[in-house]
Amino acid sequence: MHVAVIGTGYVGLVAGACLAETGNDVICADILEEKIARLNAGEIPIYEPGLEPLVARNLRSGRLTFTTDIPAAVKASDIIFIAVGTPRDEDGSADLQHVLEAARTIGQSMNTEKIVIAKSTVPVGTAAKVREAVEAETDHKVHVCSNPEFLKEGAAVDDFMKPDRVIIGVDSDYAAEVMRDLYSPFVRTGNAVLIMDIASAEITKYAANAMLATRISFMNAVAGLCERTGADVNMVRQGIGSDQRIGSQFLFPGVGYGGSCFPKDVKALIRTMAELGADPSILQAVDDLNDHQKGLLLGLVVDRLGEDLTGLTIAVWGLAFKANTDDMREAPSLVTIEGLLERGARVVAHDPEAMTEAARRFGDRIELLDDAYAVLEGATALVIHTEWNPYRRPGFDRMKAALAEPRIFDGRNLYDPAGMARMGFEYYSVGRAVTGVAEG
Repeated sequence: MHVAVIGTGYVGLVAGACLAETGNDVICADILEEKIARLNAGEIPIYEPGLEPLVARNLRSGRLTFTTDIPAAVKASDIIFIAVGTPRDEDGSADLQHVLEAARTIGQSMNTEKIVIAKSTVPVGTAAKVREAVEAETDHKVHVCSNPEFLKEGAAVDDFMKPDRVIIGVDSDYAAEVMRDLYSPFVRTGNAVLIMDIASAEITKYAANAMLATRISFMNAVAGLCERTGADVNMVRQGIGSDQRIGSQFLFPGVGYGGSCFPKDVKALIRTMAELGADPSILQAVDDLNDHQKGLLLGLVVDRLGEDLTGLTIAVWGLAFKANTDDMREAPSLVTIEGLLERGARVVAHDPEAMTEAARRFGDRIELLDDAYAVLEGATALVIHTEWNPYRRPGFDRMKAALAEPRIFDGRNLYDPAGMARMGFEYYSVGRAVTGVAEG
């Protein structure tokens, strides 16, 4: 099939490369000339495991091309994905200007009947606006679909190539047939392709992310209860996760969710529900609790070391909002670091992949070192934000020797509190007992 993908961000690039991998001729188009030049040179602007060789392989084969000529990409394709950004507006709603601009460009460029698919995360009713924008510019027949993505950063290629389900909202039998055919190589093991009406598909994406965000905030609320009662949140998590009706995924307490999806999508769904007269109070509580949770580590540091941190060095392990990505959008580390800097602390940080992004965000206000142990030298405390594998089994003797004081604030519960106490660490985690705190 001949496919165009408008937008070469996280979703568009993964979708384009994976669709090319199954034999389609894919044109990825974007207005950013520098990004397209880098992509044509085989340079990937994001860190995502498995994506770089996938792009390189399909570039060499000629199945995948990159261009800034969006009209030409539309003319050459029968299926067109809109995968541009939908950033959060000031009122929490999704900003659709880029989606609708892409739709107008498609309409102006159409030369035959086309299928236009909203791949971007958009609120219910957006497909109707896309149809209106396209049809205002052309007399050619257009079929509009909603095909929300369910890609986890750090596992996006596997998620696309081996989806647990594919959601497709359609407005015609023809579009349903073509979309089934397009996705058939990805569901050979029998995973579901769910064809539904467009509004249901649009809501499904937001509802799925909101449900996962709710589980995270719920466990963080339970962690707060555990801290006040002497219970261990990990034991509680295992106890409820073993119930087959609940399951174990997304029940890990921590410092709140971040990234490009959960914060934006929860807020957008709250806004949509309020506008349509549905009750958003549950999701508002989820959002409020998450905002509070992002300040957890900063609060622990201040409670222990005081409001004035002038002259103190605080080491930070992990800057990305989660492991296996360089994405710092809405990352809890941003809240912690800004708070530390405001209180006069010197911040020295490490992350396996997010150093470039951190340098862009903080400039010279923090120090970034390539050696995770080097950031510990002379530090009053280590703060852990991200569950990168290298942080899970570190050399504790080396850590203790480097730190000025063996104090760790762990936002991901990477270590065993009893073991940390035996090794002489003062150890703070989420929803578990504080260990090794010297009296006075």
